[in-house]
Amino acid sequence: MLVVQNLYKSFATDFGAVKAVDRISFEVPQGAFFSLLGPSGCGKTTTLRCIAGLDRPEQGEIKVDGAVVFSSNQKILIPPHQRNIGMVFQSYAIWPHMNVFDNVAFPLRIGQKVPRRYVNEKVQKALALVHLEDLGNRPATNLSGGQQQRLALARAVVREPKLLLLDEPLSNLDAKLRDEMRIELKRVQRTLGLTTVYVTHDQTEALSMSDTVAVMNNGRIIQVDEPKRIYEHPVNQFVADFIGAANLIPGTLVATNGDGFVVETPYGTLECANLEHGKTGSKVLFAVKPEDIQLFSNPSESLFPGWPATVEQLSFLGGFVDYRISVGDLTLRARVHPSIYFRAGDKVHLSFQSHRCSVIAGDNL
Repeated sequence: MLVVQNLYKSFATDFGAVKAVDRISFEVPQGAFFSLLGPSGCGKTTTLRCIAGLDRPEQGEIKVDGAVVFSSNQKILIPPHQRNIGMVFQSYAIWPHMNVFDNVAFPLRIGQKVPRRYVNEKVQKALALVHLEDLGNRPATNLSGGQQQRLALARAVVREPKLLLLDEPLSNLDAKLRDEMRIELKRVQRTLGLTTVYVTHDQTEALSMSDTVAVMNNGRIIQVDEPKRIYEHPVNQFVADFIGAANLIPGTLVATNGDGFVVETPYGTLECANLEHGKTGSKVLFAVKPEDIQLFSNPSESLFPGWPATVEQLSFLGGFVDYRISVGDLTLRARVHPSIYFRAGDKVHLSFQSHRCSVIAGDNL
């Protein structure tokens, strides 16, 4: 289990101190996969480096498997090699002068100094876990990108760490290989039951792999929840826009309707289901994902209310068509099945499924 409490880390610049990590707190249960998700510069990698012991925070406390590895109050700072943590860097950090076997064996020979008779057994077990068992004698530089990523993972887990840290490990791979390695990473994590913290700016990676996602911005955690809830119920405009590029329509909350809300916008009235509370008369944003907008040739085909619109632009992306559609001076994005096809300039009817929409209250904008 990992516990991070009130963690604070700043960096000095020519313009003053920058709060890289601004008093964040979170917990990762034993065996869980936890992702820190956010744009570049939001503080996620600095958080990971503080947990690993590579950066020293100014305030806070970090516990790994019940043991305090950093505490500003207790003046505790355990060095990285004593934290029993495995880490995979974005660059993999493979030793180019070593073969595959020696790369994986290195932490055993240097860190824990495992007896020689056990090194071979542990290395072979780690290589088999990532399907590199037949490549032990190959020079590390002769591996493909995906194989190097697996090698880095094997080296990180060979010591059977209490915690696994992954810093954007898939960013250097092509799209197809990245998809494959997502599955591999998750398989290894589940097989070993490793408590894992994964840093990424890629929403697909975070949502598809994680038990819990923490969305970060400007050094702070904005929302922590399971992937489905973060995607469907963002707490503010930043999360809604960053997770799934939601369409955000300004309006006023005019009434509540059961568990849902009625929002009056400059373009028409909308209804949506939302678990958050809102105050009648307050300014809100109506949020709807591109895939939750439906397009029809005429209103009679739709089961839900909507608006007349015009197709401005479209992009065929294989599994779906990405449309830019206009309602007056408002531009919306819709993703629909390629069997539903319109051309630029076509008049269409768009509709919103109320149970797939949400309202972001004005105080969370």
